[in-house]
Amino acid sequence: MRAEMVNVVAAIEKSLGLLAKRLDYDNAPYRLEEFNAMIEDPSLWDDQERAQKLMRDRQILVDAIATYEGIRQDLSDNLEMIELGAAEDDGEVVKDAEEALKALRTTAAEKELDALLDGEADSNDTFLEINSGAGGTESCDWALMLSRMYVRWAEKKGYTVELQSETAGEEAGIKSAAYKISGHNAYGWLKSESGVHRLVRISPFDAAAKRHTSFCSVWVYPVVDDNIEIEVNPSDIRIDTYRSSGAGGQHVNTTDSAVRITHHPTGIVVTSSEKSQHQNRDIAMKALKSRLYQMELDRRNAAINEAHDNKGDAGWGNQIRSYVLQPYQMVKDLRTSYETSDTKGVLDGDLDGLMAATLAMNASGKSRADAQGE
Repeated sequence: MRAEMVNVVAAIEKSLGLLAKRLDYDNAPYRLEEFNAMIEDPSLWDDQERAQKLMRDRQILVDAIATYEGIRQDLSDNLEMIELGAAEDDGEVVKDAEEALKALRTTAAEKELDALLDGEADSNDTFLEINSGAGGTESCDWALMLSRMYVRWAEKKGYTVELQSETAGEEAGIKSAAYKISGHNAYGWLKSESGVHRLVRISPFDAAAKRHTSFCSVWVYPVVDDNIEIEVNPSDIRIDTYRSSGAGGQHVNTTDSAVRITHHPTGIVVTSSEKSQHQNRDIAMKALKSRLYQMELDRRNAAINEAHDNKGDAGWGNQIRSYVLQPYQMVKDLRTSYETSDTKGVLDGDLDGLMAATLAMNASGKSRADAQGE
C-alpha cells in the first residue's frame, strides 16, 4: 500500500479509537439494553418530558454505535477491495477504494469532533443572542449579517431555529436578536462563538465609500434541562409587560403581551415577544435560568472564564474573530489563528472549520498562545 494511503488509514483508525473511547463501546450494548427495558415500562409515558428525554438519549446512543460500526465496516471493506484489486492487477478497483478511504477519513474526522462534545450541557439546545456595538447603523447592519450567518449555519445542520425577540435598528439592520436553536449538540457547537465579532468593510451607508470597522457581541448559553435545578428567588426579579412591536396592519399586537424579566443580582435581562403573555413568561424564565446556569458553567470552566473575563475595548467581551472584506478578503479567528479567504462562504453559514479549530484547541487543553504559536 502506498505511503499516502497508510497515513489515511492511520488517521481513520485514530478517529475510531477516540470514538470508541468516548462511546465506551464495550459497554454500549449493555446501556442500550437498559434503555430498551425502560422504554418497555408501561408507565414511562405518564411523565411525557422524562419519556421524551429517555427516547432522545437512547437515539443518541443508537446513532453513536451505528456511526462507529459504519466507519469501521467501511474501512474494512475498502482495505479488502484494495487487496483484491492489487492481487488481480485491477488499478481501477484500487483507485476507487483509495478515493473512498480519503472520503472516509474526512467523515471520521468530523465524527471525531462531534465526539469531543461531551461537556455537561454540550448536547443541549441553545440560546443565541446578538447585540450591535458602538457605531450606529453600521453595527446594526453587521448584527443583521451575523444573524443571517448563524441561521443559515443552523439550517445546514438540520437544527430548528426559533426567533425569541428582535429589536430593529433605527435606519437599517437590528440592534439585537435572540434565538433558540434546537438540535443535538447545538450548544456544544455554538458555545465557541461567544465574544466580540469585528467587521471591516467599505460601508454601503457612506457616500464617501470609506472603510468602516463595526463590532457586535454574540453570547451563547445552553437551554437548561428540567433535570437541572436552578432556583430563582422571586424577590430577585422584576417582571415587566409591554406592547410587542410589529409590522403594523390589522394583525398588529395591541395587547401588553411581551415580557421582560430583570434579574437584579446579576443584571441579566431577558425578553420574549410571542402572542401569549403566559407563553412569554415561560420562555423568558427558561432563558433566565439558562443564563444563570451558563454563569455557573463559566465559573467551573477556566477556558470559558478567559473568554468572558478578558474584556475588549468596546466593553463587549473578548474579541474572538475578524471578518475583513476590504482591502482584502479574510476571516480570522484570533484564538486559534485559523483563517480562510472564503468570506462569502463564512457569511453564508460555513462555520464548521472555524468552530472545529476552537473545539480541538479546547479539547487538547492548549492555551490560546499555544494555538497561535502553532
